[in-house]
Amino acid sequence: MSYYAGIDVSLESSHVCVIDGNGKIVREAKVASEPEALIAWLGSVALELTRIGLEAGPLSQWLYAAMRDAGLAVELLETRHVRNAFKIMPVKTDRKDAQGIAELMRLGWFRPVHCKSMEAQETRAMLTARKLVQKALHEVEMSLRGVLRGFGLKIGKVAPTQFEARIRKLVEGHPSLEVIATAMLSVRATLRREFNGFEKRLRAMARSDVRAKLLMSVPGVGTIVALTYAAAIDDPARFTSSKTVGAHFGLTPTRYQSGETDRIGRISKIGDASVRAMLYESAHIIITRPVKGCTSRAGRCGLPSGPVRRKPRWRSPASSPSSCIECSSMERRSRPSQRSAVLGTIKDKPSVAKWPSLTVPARDAPQVRGRDEGMAAAVEQRNLT
Repeated sequence: MSYYAGIDVSLESSHVCVIDGNGKIVREAKVASEPEALIAWLGSVALELTRIGLEAGPLSQWLYAAMRDAGLAVELLETRHVRNAFKIMPVKTDRKDAQGIAELMRLGWFRPVHCKSMEAQETRAMLTARKLVQKALHEVEMSLRGVLRGFGLKIGKVAPTQFEARIRKLVEGHPSLEVIATAMLSVRATLRREFNGFEKRLRAMARSDVRAKLLMSVPGVGTIVALTYAAAIDDPARFTSSKTVGAHFGLTPTRYQSGETDRIGRISKIGDASVRAMLYESAHIIITRPVKGCTSRAGRCGLPSGPVRRKPRWRSPASSPSSCIECSSMERRSRPSQRSAVLGTIKDKPSVAKWPSLTVPARDAPQVRGRDEGMAAAVEQRNLT
């Protein structure tokens, strides 16, 4: 007969439950949350365990790695699946949770979670510590601005290197404010020094990582984005197709279908939120920041040369050899768009005889709104004549 075990991990102790193939409890106990204690207890059961379940958590990866090295058939369970399965239980205790995890192992109704390698965990810990220090540094600076604002002292826009000098100049002659500013500036200097240390370490890690160096060759991808993505992927072989990577990080739309109802919603946002944030920042940099070697009139990717009155429409750079959306496509450089020709925004306006495709039919003219209606009407009249 097959036997299954479930472990509900806590900080100090863990509840373990062993059941048979019929769901009957064979043995259960409360064991210390240490790999040696758990391995020794499971060995004392003297039963061949088909599967051992652990809910993913802060201690689970550490325990999972040690139990896997000991030759046990252990599995990490996705927290969302376990939580939804336990909603039917009217009484929730650690003992009941261990029994429920063992039942999931017996029924096979679970999704295994990948346990990241030690290198990926160390990289993730370094990135998390850097983000924490950066957040604390920002909060200290904003708090100092708020304190001085109450006394009518406005710091304004100032470079990070001139921030401390600006504060000391404003609080000069205010004894109480000088004490507050000195203490907070001391904390800021410490945080800034440690933050710069994290930046230096992460740059060294990116230079020594082949995957990060390859990702950093993409315009808009820097050290933080490359290390975050590489640590989240960890083992590319665990993905059967590149299309499943987006779903793994919650970038695919949700869907609800029941009877006559069929709705496609927003992205699921299930997965690593830091990866989604880094990918968004990278895409934003590609679209809005100036790119070296850009030949567009604005010197920016996808932005018009004049003042921007509305958000620029995003255009995929997948077909372009570089990150510049305006100047990298040979088709865009050789042939202006229809809208540019109609509105007269290009420098050299082509004639209709030279560019027959620029003729705007009458049915398309009403689509141009606002200040462009006069130009659209003129084009329509020219087409009719």
